[in-house]
Amino acid sequence: MPYDEIEFEAEEAMEKSVKFLKDEFRGVRTGRASPGLVEHIKIKVPAYGEAPMDLKALATITTPDASMILVKPFDPTTLKDIERGLQEASIGINPQSDGKVIRLPVPPLSGERRQQIASQVRKMAEQQKIVLRNARRDAIQKIDAEKKAGTMPEDDAKRGHESIDKLTKKYEAAIDDLVEAKSKEVMAV
Repeated sequence: MPYDEIEFEAEEAMEKSVKFLKDEFRGVRTGRASPGLVEHIKIKVPAYGEAPMDLKALATITTPDASMILVKPFDPTTLKDIERGLQEASIGINPQSDGKVIRLPVPPLSGERRQQIASQVRKMAEQQKIVLRNARRDAIQKIDAEKKAGTMPEDDAKRGHESIDKLTKKYEAAIDDLVEAKSKEVMAV
């Protein structure tokens, strides 16, 4: 396998890692209401079968202001199931239903809670950096195996090592940028 194919596979894995982190960060609570806080919550609706569905597939999720999330079910008969699912999700927000829509008042975060969330953001990022390093390790092992088998010249192997290292640094920097931006968002009052 040529080193550019190995590099492509590694880059694909690293790209997925960064994308996963972005998606995870959307669910991290800041001081502001955001549909991302609840849209991926799995809701069991017995009328729709056994498999739980994402909330965004069952309802319209809006934020009329910075401290409120409004959930309007597409099917009014699913309101109770959605309300139960939101309570079971334990997101720290108590749903309030008026029979047609569910309101989720987002309380402001305390300074201590902001610090905890910022720490959680850093831990999530570190998990994805581990994924990056694993992708790097796997790619380098493949390159070394190809070189040892004699199917890859030493120059290509060296180039492959360098390009994998560059990729790793690039994606680690992207993760650091995401963490910095999310931490600022969490710490903003």
